[in-house]
Amino acid sequence: MHAHSPIHPFTHSPVVLKAPAKINWSLYVLNKRDDGYHNILSLMHCIGLYDTLTFEASDSIELISDMDIPCSQNLVYKAAQSLQSYIGTETGAKIVLQKDIPSGAGLGGGSSDAAYTLIGLNKLWGLELSVDEMKNIGSRLGSDVPFFFSCPMAIAEGRGEILTPLEIDVSYTLLLIKPSVSVSTSWAYGAVKAENELTKTGYKINNIKLIYKALKTGEIAPLKYNICNDFESAVIEKYPVIGDIKEKLLDAGASMAIMSGSGSTVFGLFDDRDRAVEASEKFSSYWNRVIETLV
Repeated sequence: MHAHSPIHPFTHSPVVLKAPAKINWSLYVLNKRDDGYHNILSLMHCIGLYDTLTFEASDSIELISDMDIPCSQNLVYKAAQSLQSYIGTETGAKIVLQKDIPSGAGLGGGSSDAAYTLIGLNKLWGLELSVDEMKNIGSRLGSDVPFFFSCPMAIAEGRGEILTPLEIDVSYTLLLIKPSVSVSTSWAYGAVKAENELTKTGYKINNIKLIYKALKTGEIAPLKYNICNDFESAVIEKYPVIGDIKEKLLDAGASMAIMSGSGSTVFGLFDDRDRAVEASEKFSSYWNRVIETLV
């Protein structure tokens, strides 16, 4: 038991949280590290698409969800267990997970669920852990987990755990399209041609700053020339439908389109919601959603 985090009498009313998805405006895979992970550089942004998590007191960790994976493999369950062992408690919780963020989509749903599980249990159990403590626990669960403590926007470096939170007060309308294929992140890292020439890192950081400046000011014309996702070409080679969707989004009036994360979701940026909704009708055979970025 960590001396600084006694269990306070926990709250009896259920804790309900909405865990947002994310997109990557740009994503560079820099090089493979000695620990087997890759260093990345990415501009990440939370979006208005959410899973809902409800936490109630219980004798053990119970997870109820409509996902068809074993409980023990779910990041929500792993996050709850990690928190139990971190504070040395056997206090339980009944956690109900309602998914709205598709899996294997490059939208960070599992990572967000894990982060919000730590936030929810911290509240339910009255732990008063700091955000940094929760981030540390989260970083062992998955590379994208720490980002969700820095919403709505941050530059992610290292494995994803080195974060520079950014202010943003302009919201953008995106049309998200996900084909029926799901991309394994570990496969994608194996397939990507890792950029070993770190000489280009300065250029890439500058690129991400340019994208941020465009988004912050609303002067978005330069975006389409600066966005980049290093996973895209390898993933499109294996799943050509992703490339087709990208082309089709641009034809439907998106000012830019790019795959998010390691795929398979592609998002297009639209001037306004009506145009995005109109364009979405061309993608009725796929999962699609018109959403706004968070501020």
